[in-house]
Amino acid sequence: MIPWLNSAPAKRAPHTALAVAIALGTSAALAQSSDPFSASPFRFTHQDGEAIYRSVCAGCHMPDGRGAIGAGAYPSLARNTKLEAAGYPVLLVVNGRKAMPDFGRALNDGQVAAVVNYIRSNFGNAYADRVSPDDVKAARQ
Repeated sequence: MIPWLNSAPAKRAPHTALAVAIALGTSAALAQSSDPFSASPFRFTHQDGEAIYRSVCAGCHMPDGRGAIGAGAYPSLARNTKLEAAGYPVLLVVNGRKAMPDFGRALNDGQVAAVVNYIRSNFGNAYADRVSPDDVKAARQ
């Protein structure tokens, strides 16, 4: 039996205050972490295409870009001929499609360009033309 559980409410107050202090301290520590979500609740902070891919895309498309089938179907990005037209992955990242959520509100134009360029030049893809932030901006309109 927990001794303070049967005590009067006045005697439990120090335990309650301690629990609240620990919870508040933990919340403050988490808010100051280097988590990519910490700068804004709806924006990613990574700017590098590979870092964005690893923190945003790899959970579904897998670290090797080969996709997965399980609870859902996550298309392979490896050696994917659909990525040849640079505008296609830009529109998918910005607007989403089917089960893929839109990331247009969570990534700025430079971030979308960076992750699309990363995907189009890795995982067995060798598309040389680069997407610019201006291309992404035009696709949003």
